[in-house]
Amino acid sequence: KKGLLLLTGNVGTGKTAVINTFLKSIDEEVVAVMIPDPGLNSSDLYNILSNEFKMDRKFSSKEDFLNHLKPFLNEINLKRKKILLIIDEAQSMSHELLREIRQLSNSGAANKKLINIFMVAQNEFIAILDENRNRAFKRNIGTIFHLDPLNDLETEEYITHRLKVAGSDKRIFSSKAIRDIHVFSAGIPRLINIACDRALLTAFGLSQRKISGSV
Repeated sequence: KKGLLLLTGNVGTGKTAVINTFLKSIDEEVVAVMIPDPGLNSSDLYNILSNEFKMDRKFSSKEDFLNHLKPFLNEINLKRKKILLIIDEAQSMSHELLREIRQLSNSGAANKKLINIFMVAQNEFIAILDENRNRAFKRNIGTIFHLDPLNDLETEEYITHRLKVAGSDKRIFSSKAIRDIHVFSAGIPRLINIACDRALLTAFGLSQRKISGSV
């Protein structure tokens, strides 16, 4: 019930994994809608929301949409349900769409947000929000969290966890190999995955059961 929320992180840090895990964990009281590509104009946004919210109507103007949205949100609220709109790749939003999202987030009474908007973006979105024209939007964001890359200890724990999930309880990667993987990946999980996958294939090709720094 914070209205606007923002999660940022570099490419490959696991933002989409966080969203997917989150969507699996929410209860039936939450009506969740996800927009994976926000390169939309305003009318596209209204009609996507209308379709996802099952409002059974196509809108040709902003005023028409907002006039129907408020009673819809009030009805959902009376049913003790919550509306959650998730926008992935939010750094792709135009300034005009940001303005529309801000207006959507203000739907409801002054002390009660009827729609929660969870934006997920790459780091450059912060610079976009710092532009003078977007300062008011940034002030409306209730929570901002940055997903950092993994440090060296977390990298080792992550590799150990992934191996355990795959069915291995042995220490396959040497300490030197893990350090090299952390340096190569800079702690980005996607790059850790790639490095480990190639290392496992290489070790298999060499008939080695341990992955050393040389591998």
